[in-house]
Amino acid sequence: MAGNISASGTEKYVEERLIAGLLTGSLLQHKELLDMLEDVDSRMIKEKTLLHVGVGLGKTDWVEELLARGADTGITDDSQQSALSSAEEMVRQFPDDVERSKVLQLVTLVHRRDQVILRRLEASSSRSTDHVTPVASPECDIASLKSSVDSLRREMKSLVRQPSSSLEELKAQVCGRDTLLRCLEEAVTSTVEDVTRIKCGLIGEASISHPASDPARARQECVDAMMRKTRIVYGSGVDKMRRLYERLYDGDEFTACIIKYLSGNERVKVMVDLDSSSIGRMKDEVVGLDGTKEDGRDLISFCDFESETVYLGALVISCDRETVVCTRLAWGLSQLSLKLVFDNEGRPYGKGDVEREREWMRALEELEERRRREGRIPRWIHDALQQWTQLGRINYLAAAIPDIIFFKGSTGGRAYMQQEAPLILSLYSNNVFGTLLSKAKVGLMYIYHAFFITSWSSLKNSNV
Repeated sequence: MAGNISASGTEKYVEERLIAGLLTGSLLQHKELLDMLEDVDSRMIKEKTLLHVGVGLGKTDWVEELLARGADTGITDDSQQSALSSAEEMVRQFPDDVERSKVLQLVTLVHRRDQVILRRLEASSSRSTDHVTPVASPECDIASLKSSVDSLRREMKSLVRQPSSSLEELKAQVCGRDTLLRCLEEAVTSTVEDVTRIKCGLIGEASISHPASDPARARQECVDAMMRKTRIVYGSGVDKMRRLYERLYDGDEFTACIIKYLSGNERVKVMVDLDSSSIGRMKDEVVGLDGTKEDGRDLISFCDFESETVYLGALVISCDRETVVCTRLAWGLSQLSLKLVFDNEGRPYGKGDVEREREWMRALEELEERRRREGRIPRWIHDALQQWTQLGRINYLAAAIPDIIFFKGSTGGRAYMQQEAPLILSLYSNNVFGTLLSKAKVGLMYIYHAFFITSWSSLKNSNV
């Protein structure tokens, strides 16, 4: 029961929820959790603090709140990065990012204030031991110090209250890769045994069967779960199908996240024809989201929203062909994940989420304007805009992100998306991906750790 949880266990639970909040939630929803945190500078994985995390994510509101609660800007992690040096590095990497520039200003101001206080205290201490030189009265020194601090605080507040006229432009420029890697690195703050004990005590959930520190086991269990949801209708070769799931899991953060989410959803079904390059023998005719009918013999994959089933023609005759099949499988699973996680007919946002809907509509309008202006646009954007319904266009655009990034490779795919459709990439990274992570049933810490391992390996092998 909850009463049996130790104080340290409760503290870890609070830290984990705050990490998840930094990733997917708003500050307002987590202020009570911040009140429960005994030490705002408590260390987590890699000796980082919450301020390190907020700075890395470019979360201005979180950074302001943590600074207001006394977060220390000078604490360094195990790579000797302080919040200030981290903020400076973020601005160097994203020079056009308004929010990251604002974060740097906030951290710099508070760091400067702390240095002023420290110097004044040191000077006051030095003068108090000097019996020759007269010193100013303590009242004057305190008044001067207070004036300096109040001035800096006013400057901080004015920065935060500045109109964010370029917010939408900012979102179009943010690349999800850095955000994801840094967030995932912060997320691993305890072993799964700690998480299990807390979950069992607080919400009675079943324990996780293995340590989160075993990414190979995490990968195996996710792939095993997907295999149990898969029916090979024609042909034989369980190992061939398993390899497709493994490639998606290993290929990129987005496709790995989809596998993790769908592996824990009981409604998922996958039907496979290993002897054909189309789904025609399983589904002779299909109806898309825009109401158009297509011949199954022309399709490698298809997501049937009504039956929540992905169909796949998985004939593989070469390495290149296997990549194509993997890509089309990613497409179908991506569509299904949108339908299941948001429960909004396949849209990449929940019912009643007016803000997200407006953002996706704006992204769609920008692409349509680009087509009118330039004429020639990437084929996938053209195909999306050719859909007859708004639902079809939006679902097509969102589902295409993991598909394209997997096909072009994690690093190359993200660079391509950042160039061709930065706002779409930003919306998927910040909203869809975060929602899939938070709702995956295998457990937040379990996901973050396994996901961080694959992400970090990918980053080390890239030139980013």
